Amino acid sequence: MKASDSSHQIAGGTILGIDPGGEITGYGVVRKSGGITRMIACGTSRARPEESLPDKLCRIFNFIRELIDLHQPQFLVVEDIFYGKNVQSLKSIGQVRGVIILAGGLAGVPVHEYSPREVKKAVVGRGDASKEQVQRMVQAVLGLDAPPKPFDAADALALALCHSHRCL
Repeated sequence: MKASDSSHQIAGGTILGIDPGGEITGYGVVRKSGGITRMIACGTSRARPEESLPDKLCRIFNFIRELIDLHQPQFLVVEDIFYGKNVQSLKSIGQVRGVIILAGGLAGVPVHEYSPREVKKAVVGRGDASKEQVQRMVQAVLGLDAPPKPFDAADALALALCHSHRCL
């Protein structure tokens, strides 16, 4: 389901944001209620050097399903593939995105996609914002004591915030 599909607008809910990566996949969970958005959790799943591609994809699929089971999100938001990365990186991210989308679909959670530029514009106000600017704005919007780390977790929270701003 594309982000432009606004048929799922509700007053609040839990959003699971996923920043897909071949080596590091970030996640961020936010809950919006009464116009206030709070962070529930964030972190990463890291590949092990000895992992084969099938093992890595299975691990990510199971990780996403665990997050869905734990947090019961109403929405899963994943970063859309963008151009400018090398072909191998795009291929890897595409495969990771596929298992993330599959995990959400099998769990019955609507999946939305946003480009990095859309996320930066929604959270920072500029589509060309740096990772540090996104990290600091996520900290400010969610009222966190420190910027969320690593960048992959901050980006996942930014994805969830983008969807929160646009659809809830």
